[in-house]
Amino acid sequence: MSDAAAARVTALPHAPTIRPKVGRDDRLMLVFTLMIGLYLVVSLALPILFMLWKSTEVRAFPYGAVELQVDTGAGFVPAGTLEALAPKLGLGAGVDQARRSTSLTAAQLFPKRTFDGVPLEGLRMRLTGTADGTLDLSGKPVAPGEWAEVSAQDLRRLVLRAGTVRSLDNYLAYFSNPALTQSIANSFAVSLATTFITVLLAFGFAYALTRTCMPAKGLFRTIAMVPILVPSLLAGLSLVYLFGNQGLLKELLFGAKIYGAGGIIAGCVFYTFPHAFLIIATALAVSDARLYEAARVLRTPPRRAFFTVTLPGARYGLISAAFVVFTLTITEFGVPKVVGGDFNVLAVDIYKQVVGQQNFAMGAVVSVILLIPAVVAFFVDRLVTARQVALLTARAVPYAPQRNGALDWAAFAFCCVVAGLLLLVLGVSQYAALVRFWPYDLSMSLTHFAFEGVDGGGWGSYFNSLRLAFYTAVIGTVVVFVGAYLVEKGRGFLAARTGLHFLAMLPMAIPGLVLGLAYIFFFNDKSNPLNPLYGTMAILVICTVTHFYTVSHLTALTALKAMDREFEAVAASLKQPVTRMFTRITMPVCMPTGLDVAAYYFVNAMTTVSAVVFLYAPSTTLAAVAALNMDDAGQIQSAAAMCMLIFYTNLAARGVHAVLSRGLARTQEWRVR
Repeated sequence: MSDAAAARVTALPHAPTIRPKVGRDDRLMLVFTLMIGLYLVVSLALPILFMLWKSTEVRAFPYGAVELQVDTGAGFVPAGTLEALAPKLGLGAGVDQARRSTSLTAAQLFPKRTFDGVPLEGLRMRLTGTADGTLDLSGKPVAPGEWAEVSAQDLRRLVLRAGTVRSLDNYLAYFSNPALTQSIANSFAVSLATTFITVLLAFGFAYALTRTCMPAKGLFRTIAMVPILVPSLLAGLSLVYLFGNQGLLKELLFGAKIYGAGGIIAGCVFYTFPHAFLIIATALAVSDARLYEAARVLRTPPRRAFFTVTLPGARYGLISAAFVVFTLTITEFGVPKVVGGDFNVLAVDIYKQVVGQQNFAMGAVVSVILLIPAVVAFFVDRLVTARQVALLTARAVPYAPQRNGALDWAAFAFCCVVAGLLLLVLGVSQYAALVRFWPYDLSMSLTHFAFEGVDGGGWGSYFNSLRLAFYTAVIGTVVVFVGAYLVEKGRGFLAARTGLHFLAMLPMAIPGLVLGLAYIFFFNDKSNPLNPLYGTMAILVICTVTHFYTVSHLTALTALKAMDREFEAVAASLKQPVTRMFTRITMPVCMPTGLDVAAYYFVNAMTTVSAVVFLYAPSTTLAAVAALNMDDAGQIQSAAAMCMLIFYTNLAARGVHAVLSRGLARTQEWRVR
């Protein structure tokens, strides 16, 4: 094109941009996207930000804003600010002094009723500026700028109260305390050890089920899922009955104690095993048989084929499983609470700071520190997962294991050992819950299921958990599915949908204890209009739905991605409203997945402890938290009984889920071509 022609083309007016017409359905979907996004902002983002803000809140005396006048017999004369007089009066720094006590009387400033060795006749004090702090005279506040005057005999009537300032002193105090910082090293040590052991066991178990022809695969797969159905603290209780001071197998430890790092690792291996197994089994299931055929044709030894074909194919699953186990362990609360003993970890430190010492600011600091490795592990896992490529292409041939007598029976023996250990942990708690008085009277009795006579809220706690699980399953499933539908099937408003998806992914990176503590700061604030929710069943439902949102969201998203977008295109061409499309087509097609999400919510709501341990009220105590309180009170057999009751409830729920899924399978026959 010549320069003249190019100039003429450039001079032509630009064609107007064609914007798609925004219809009623688009506006409706945008409104729902904003509503669910607002829910996640209020229930997740704002509480976490508020907690971060609170972690920098430090109590301190405003020495620089306090002026004094003293009367030593010649009338009141200025003595300067309290900041200038602090060394002379023997005061520590404002923050250090407030840590000892948040109030300071004038009698403490002048214990000998003298100033520079001269007897005091009277004292005046006032607050200047806008410093946070108060001055009380005889129990009544003194307005800033006004002098409060007392005689030498009434110095106790004048009280200076500490205010709050923003600083990093809480973090400095934390890292200057060796007992607290040791928790970081302890948490990392047990998390790394648990990750190594769990991934190793889960890989062997998954390999046996997917790559051998051993018998009873379905039974072993069911047993592997048992730890998901019980609160994590049940593993700690069982370890106490097995290896504690009165344990059945304590001789096997040769004098060592189960309380400490060993007990935490053993309990966390039990708790995290099914999570690692599911991920690794999925990774091993999607392998291409052609690679193994090529290795066989090339006469590659089985050992070399294992390291050059099997392990590389499953590496992303292994990495993802390792990060999941590490995150679950470092944020785990129930197991170290029961068998941790003097071995402090971060999750228990939060509980001790908040419940034991009522030091919420330091609890927030520990939460922030616990949040860092969890968030890093989450984003690294996301990064690694994003790099994963599809191994099972359209041309791939699914791998089918061939019979190998020695390998099959070796795998069977390995699975028997692992499944036996899992059942042993469960069985010993059931046995302990049924005997009359461990270990002196081993006759059978249901005494420990009479929860009314023990701590924790009695049977009311169990029924509260049932209510929480039901509400969470129903409300959570609806919210998650609508949100996932808007993210996947929405038209336009890309930024809002992307933001909603980002918010939906965040809960996986937030440990339950951190979320629960953030709710205390946010919802318990009197200035928050949502404050009436605090202490109700509603806040427990909101917290639980949010805590387990990510997995449910991804599950629903996977089901929706399987639906061809032509459904929406056809509905639009027929001018069918999106609500009719959602209720008549999408929901019926995705009903099995919706049932899976509801079952996931129900089971986790029954077993959750960490996220709700700070939020329950006397009228809303929960079964898992009641078990924790029973253990604290030394009623361990009742705690085991409550945990087993939760197990049987979840088992029944899974049975109902299986029956309903089988019924729904008849409506999904169209999928079979």
